[in-house]
Amino acid sequence: MKYLLLFCCCFQLGLLSAQISPKSITVEDIWKEYTFSPRSVPGFNFQLDGQHYTRKEEDKIVQYDLLTGKQTKVLLNAESLVGATDFSKTFSRYQFSGNENHILLSSELESIYRHSTRGNFFVFNKKENKLHPVGEVAKGKISLATVSPDEKRVLFVRDNNLFAGSLNGGETLQITQDGKTNEIINGMADWVYEEEFGKTKAFAWSPDGDQLAYIRFDETEVREFIMTIHKDDAYPEYQKFKYPKVGEQNSKVSVHVFDFKNGNTTKIDLGNMDDKYVPRIKWTQDNEGLVVFKMNRHQNELQLLLANSRTGVTKVLLEEKNKYYIDITDDLRFLEDKKHFVWTSEKSGFNHIYLHDMNGKLVTQITNGDYDVTRLYGVDEKNKTIYYQSAEKSPLERHIYSKGMDGKNKKNLTPSSGTNSAQFSSTFDYFVNTFSTANTPPVYTVYDRSGKTIRVIEDNKELVGKQKNFGVQKVEFMTIKNGAGDDLNAYMIKPANFDQSKKYPVLMYVYGGPGSQTVNNSYGYSNYWWFQMLAQNGYIVVSVDNRGTGARGEAFKKMTYQQLGKYETEDQIAAAKYLAAQPYVDGDRIGIFGWSYGGYMSSLAILKGNEVFKTAIAVAPVTNWKWYDSIYTERYMRTDDENPTGYKDNSPVYFADQLKGNYLLVHGNADDNVHFQNSAEMAKALIKANKQFDTYFYPNRNHGIYGDNARLHLYNKMTNFLMEKL
Repeated sequence: MKYLLLFCCCFQLGLLSAQISPKSITVEDIWKEYTFSPRSVPGFNFQLDGQHYTRKEEDKIVQYDLLTGKQTKVLLNAESLVGATDFSKTFSRYQFSGNENHILLSSELESIYRHSTRGNFFVFNKKENKLHPVGEVAKGKISLATVSPDEKRVLFVRDNNLFAGSLNGGETLQITQDGKTNEIINGMADWVYEEEFGKTKAFAWSPDGDQLAYIRFDETEVREFIMTIHKDDAYPEYQKFKYPKVGEQNSKVSVHVFDFKNGNTTKIDLGNMDDKYVPRIKWTQDNEGLVVFKMNRHQNELQLLLANSRTGVTKVLLEEKNKYYIDITDDLRFLEDKKHFVWTSEKSGFNHIYLHDMNGKLVTQITNGDYDVTRLYGVDEKNKTIYYQSAEKSPLERHIYSKGMDGKNKKNLTPSSGTNSAQFSSTFDYFVNTFSTANTPPVYTVYDRSGKTIRVIEDNKELVGKQKNFGVQKVEFMTIKNGAGDDLNAYMIKPANFDQSKKYPVLMYVYGGPGSQTVNNSYGYSNYWWFQMLAQNGYIVVSVDNRGTGARGEAFKKMTYQQLGKYETEDQIAAAKYLAAQPYVDGDRIGIFGWSYGGYMSSLAILKGNEVFKTAIAVAPVTNWKWYDSIYTERYMRTDDENPTGYKDNSPVYFADQLKGNYLLVHGNADDNVHFQNSAEMAKALIKANKQFDTYFYPNRNHGIYGDNARLHLYNKMTNFLMEKL
C-alpha cells in the first residue's frame, strides 16, 4: 500500500509537471498557423460626430459608440449592396468622403510595388443606399481613387493618366492624355519616389475641390531594370520597369494644376529643375495657394515654394540647408487662420516643431530639448493645442504629448513605459492609443484629450495567455559600449532556465540603417516569436542599435554620412566582442542575422569581423551601394564618382576573400527593391575567392519573400542552418 501511494504521488507530480511545462514554439506556429498574430482593430475610423467610430468586420463596416463600445449599426454590408453589377461582394479597404455621405470601397487589389496597388473601386451613396463603379471596370483596374473635398468627383489613375468621374458612376473626364508605360506618369509616383519618399499619390485637391495639383514624371531617360518571372511556360516573362541607380538619370518632374471650372491646366514655375526632386505638394488653406517641396539631388537643400495656382508664379516660403541631408516628412500643417503653418526641422540638432507665419518668419519654437519629435499628429486650433509623439522619455520609448501653441503647458498623455502611437478624432476630443512593450502585445485604448482612459477596445489577452503557455523569456534592455566609448542600446533574450555557469551560443539580430531602430520597448511580432523559439533551443538572442540609428538626435544618426557601413559594422563587432567576453557566452559560437540593410550589415560583419562572427545569415542584402537606387544611396553616400572611397571601403563584394565562417545568402529573384543582382555579384565574388557558402533563392518573390509558403520555407531553412552551424 505504501508503494502504491508513492507511485500515485509520483504519477500525479508527473502530470503536474507535464501540465506546467511550456509548449514548444515551432516555425509552423509562427508562419503557417499564425498562432501568435496579435489582434488589431482593422479599418478603424473616427467619425465626424465625435461619438462614433467604425471598423471593418469581414465585408461589413460596423459603427460603434466610442464611449461604450456598443455596436450602433451596420453602415454597409457588401453582400446586400445593389447597383454595381461588377462588384465582387467583398472589399479590402474603405474610406469616407469628407462629409461621410459616401463611402469609397476598393476590391480585388493587386500590388504594383511596395506601397502601390491597383484594383476595382466603387462609391456607396448612403442616402441612395446604392453602389456605383468608379470609372468603367471593364477598362481595367485603377489606382489611388480619391473623393474630392466638395464630393462632386472621384479622381483616379489608370494607364499613367488622371481621370475624374462623378460619384454616381456617370461620365468620366480624362484630365491628362500623355501617360505611357515606362515613359510618362501623371499623378502617381515613379518607383524611386514611391520607395524612398514614401508616397504613391502624386496629386492633391484644392480645399474647395475645384482644382487638382499633380506631379508629372517623365522617366523616358531613366534606364530600365529587367526581372525574370517564371510562370510554367516555355519562356519566362520579363518584367521591365524604370529604376534609377546611383549617378544615373532620374525622372524629370514638373507640377501642374488642372482647373475643373474652365478646363485649363497651369504649369507651376519651379525654376531650374535639373537634378531636382519634388517629394511633396500640399495646398494651403487658400484655394490659390499651393506649396511645392523642391530639393536638390544631394538632398541637403530644401525650398518650400508657395505657388499661385492660377498663374503658376512662385516665391520661396521657407528654405533649409543641412551639412548632411534633410529627411522628408509630412509634418507640414497650414492653419485655418490662413496666417500660420507648423513645420518640423532638425536644425537644432534634434527634430522639433516650429510655428511660422505665411511669410516664412519663425514665430515660436513649440518643442525643444535634447530629444526627437517622432510624429506630428495635428493642431487643435480651437484650443490652441498641438499633439505629437516623441522620444523625450527615452530613445527606446514613444509617448504622446499635448502642448500649447505658445510652447507651454506640456502634458504626457501616455506616461506608462513603452511605445505609444495615436489616431485622433477630427475634433481632438478623443484618441485611440496603440500601446505595447517588448514583453506585451498591443493594447488599443480610447483616451480623451486629457489622457483619461475611456475604455479598452482590444487587449490581446489571449496572446498574453499564449506567452505564458509557451514560456516566453523576458526581453531585457542593456547598453554596450563601442570602441569610441558610446553607449549603444541593446536587448537580450536569454534561454529558458538560464544558467550563468553555462556557455551559450549567441545570435545577433541587426538592421542598423540610418534613422532605424531594432532596440525599442515595443512588441516584436513574428520575429519576437522566432527569437523566443531559438531561446527555447538554448540560444541567446541579442540586438544592438549601432551608430547611425534613430531617436538620439541628428549627430548620432548622421555621423555615418558618406561612410555607410563603417561605424555600424565597427559597433556590431565591438558588441560581439563584449558578448564573447561574458562568462555565459561561447565566444566561438556567435552569429548574426539581418534582412535588407540588415543583410548588408550581417555580410560586412562576418567579413570584417571574421575573428568574432562564426555564422551569418544575409537576406536580400545590398552588397555594393552602386547597385542601389539614386535617392536613398545618394542621400547618405553621394555618388560613386564623388565618394569612391566610401563605396569601396564598405561594400561586401570587395571583402569576399575575408570569409572564414558559415554564410547563408538569401534573395528573391523578383526583388524590385534590392535587386537579385546584389546576391549574384556577391556569389560571384565568393566563388572567385574560393570561399564556400550556402545560398537560397526564391523565384518570383520580392523583397519581402512571402506567399505560397515562402516565409515558412525561409524560416525553416534559417532555423536549420543555425542549428547546424552555430
